[in-house]
Amino acid sequence: MYINLGNNTVIKEKDIIGIFDLDNTTVSARTRKFLEIAQKRGNIILTSNELPKTFVVASSKKGEKKVYLSQLSTATLSKRKLV
Repeated sequence: MYINLGNNTVIKEKDIIGIFDLDNTTVSARTRKFLEIAQKRGNIILTSNELPKTFVVASSKKGEKKVYLSQLSTATLSKRKLV
């Protein structure tokens, strides 16, 4: 199965490590540091130019982590599974 993250960005469900709400998780210094490191490494992928609500951590074929920023809420993403 696949999940549509918005604006024609689709990833395999099995590659998803976690789906996180930005408002709740960025309170933690560890989460902010994780996102900062991902940005420095070029592993952040914007799915929209709108203000992001969620970030999705997924593994890539090369074993590195990709972080997708989505304007959709965690609840909406959980309903967007594609076959």
